[in-house]
Amino acid sequence: MNRIVVVGASLAGLTAVETLREEGFDGELVLINGETHNGYDRPPLSKKVLSGVMNESEVMLKSSDFFVTKRIDHRIATYATALDLNARTIALGSGEVLAFDGLLVATGLRPRPLPRQPVLRGVHMLRTLDDAIALRADMMKEKVLKATAYAGTTSGSLAIVIVGAGFLGCEVAATARQMGLQVILVDPLELPMARQVGRELAGALVRKHMHQGVDVRCRRSVSSFQENKGQLSGVTLDDGTQIPTRIVVVTIGSLTNTEWLQSSGVPLDNGVVCDSFCRAAPGVYAAGDVASWLHPRLGVQMRLEHRMHATQQAMAAARNMLGADIAFDSLPYFWTDFYDTRIQVYGRIPAEYEMTVLSGHLGESNYTAAFSRGGIVEAVAGWNAGRDIHKISILVGKPALKGVVDV
Repeated sequence: MNRIVVVGASLAGLTAVETLREEGFDGELVLINGETHNGYDRPPLSKKVLSGVMNESEVMLKSSDFFVTKRIDHRIATYATALDLNARTIALGSGEVLAFDGLLVATGLRPRPLPRQPVLRGVHMLRTLDDAIALRADMMKEKVLKATAYAGTTSGSLAIVIVGAGFLGCEVAATARQMGLQVILVDPLELPMARQVGRELAGALVRKHMHQGVDVRCRRSVSSFQENKGQLSGVTLDDGTQIPTRIVVVTIGSLTNTEWLQSSGVPLDNGVVCDSFCRAAPGVYAAGDVASWLHPRLGVQMRLEHRMHATQQAMAAARNMLGADIAFDSLPYFWTDFYDTRIQVYGRIPAEYEMTVLSGHLGESNYTAAFSRGGIVEAVAGWNAGRDIHKISILVGKPALKGVVDV
């Protein structure tokens, strides 16, 4: 191959171009980056960047020198708009048509908006570095208002309303509380996060938020927004409750960035559909949040939105593009931080399961558990489990255990 094009310059895209060079590809390597920044790390956006502990330069994954040293044609602030599989070309937003011999799609996700979500100052979604900077600015204003209220110079701050209590919503809620802001967390489910971490850990997480002072409103949704001259002034919930607020953060999930592939012939279904080798079509591969691939060990089509997965899959896809032909069967893994708690999960927790505590006890500051279905362990989880969670990951796929197991 003379030219490989990687579309998407976040973690998966950057890992792919680096792997291609490390594996000996010496041809032309083009990286299409739709943002105005070099690729950066996303997990800190909802935590340290949002709180102001970490600045923008600290989340950059690669310096400008990296692209020069690795001889990567880095097209910043450039979008792919269409793919022609037969001609082996990509149309760019600039009007250029770029030929390729190999293509890796790593275009990731964008936030899912609420139905009829208005465009108002104070209504935020969080995916990019620019999103985090804008939300941080509004949160810092509320923090100043709260501080001046104590001095009697203002009427005080209002609570931030976070719509959606998934990973991102919970992380933003925890960050806002640690900044001293009031938070109302709204979710339509009776027990948010149960699908991701199991009912027991999800319940403990809700209690953790409440203990930290978050006003958790489960089985509730936002029905309308109020505004004053283009500025958000409040929201109304589906039960008629009116909440005055200047900040709403919508975190109700994501959509895959695949519109530019709609007429390409590349199979699409909740992302780019790939085989076990991360291949979507001859010479076309996908990796990261946008890739739905057939997991050879689990025998199911899956798409994951986690940092470690993006790195591992991008490396596998890049190597397979160069002829490795090794099925990608990495065990799903994710982690997330809230306050002083880290939750980690290996595998996928089934909808119906039997849970076995492996170490510690539910409700304590640290414990591990296994989730089984049909007598087989399908996932293990840890609450502040440290290294223990990695040790017990070998249990996934093995016969279920009974009783407490020391690790």
